[in-house]
Amino acid sequence: MNQEPLVQIRDLSFSYDNRKILSGVNLTIPRGKVVAIMGSSGCGKTTTLRLIGGQLKPTSGEVRVNGQVVHELDSEGLYAMRRRTGMLFQFGALFTDMSVYDNVAFQMREHTDLPEALIHDLVLMKLHAVGLRGAHKLMPSELSGGMARRVALARSIALDPMLMMYDEPFAGLDPISLSIVGVLIRKLNDALGASSIIVTHDVQESLKIVDYIYFVSEGRIVAEGTAEEIRNSKTPYVHQFVWGEADGPVPFQYPTHNAYGDELLQKAA
Repeated sequence: MNQEPLVQIRDLSFSYDNRKILSGVNLTIPRGKVVAIMGSSGCGKTTTLRLIGGQLKPTSGEVRVNGQVVHELDSEGLYAMRRRTGMLFQFGALFTDMSVYDNVAFQMREHTDLPEALIHDLVLMKLHAVGLRGAHKLMPSELSGGMARRVALARSIALDPMLMMYDEPFAGLDPISLSIVGVLIRKLNDALGASSIIVTHDVQESLKIVDYIYFVSEGRIVAEGTAEEIRNSKTPYVHQFVWGEADGPVPFQYPTHNAYGDELLQKAA
């Protein structure tokens, strides 16, 4: 059995022109585990997913997936790697003019030569795994937000990926749907023997299902640990983020040079 981590990020830095997004990031995704990347908006979480998927190339450092340096792959190698990777986008990104069935079947038809009879069985199997086999004839416009997210999840696991990436999978979901999707992410990861990376703001739901968490702030890893270690963290930024406190390293008020009272008095004068 291969004991090498599925994803290894070493000394990774990335910039858009002169704007630095990530700086010296080191991160490991073991095989068979669910790992969360957390942090405030704009800290570089989604950029990390794009670097893992090969949409972006690092300024320095490297990303290895299954032993291969992603930015060194040619188009054929990158295509082959992506076929073994599933992606759940923030709001599902279903094809609106295709039925639920055809959305899930899309990758199988596009990337395999499987007969339609076998594709039919596999589609129903994937939909059954997310509890929506009975909805296979519906169109995306007929689905609730939680159902659409589950269909997107079924589509993303259509080819039994070795790596699953989730970009804010809990955004916009009601509490019931949120809990269902969280449980599905954990169960499907274990059933597939895959590795999963979750980029999310939803701390409490994620802590129920993940094996390990990395916290990113201003493009750097500022904390990491198991769910229990993160809950009990004394690092001010992590504590504020986990418990949703207004006071802490991340200020509630946008910075200003003038005292609030002074500005009111100036206006009155």
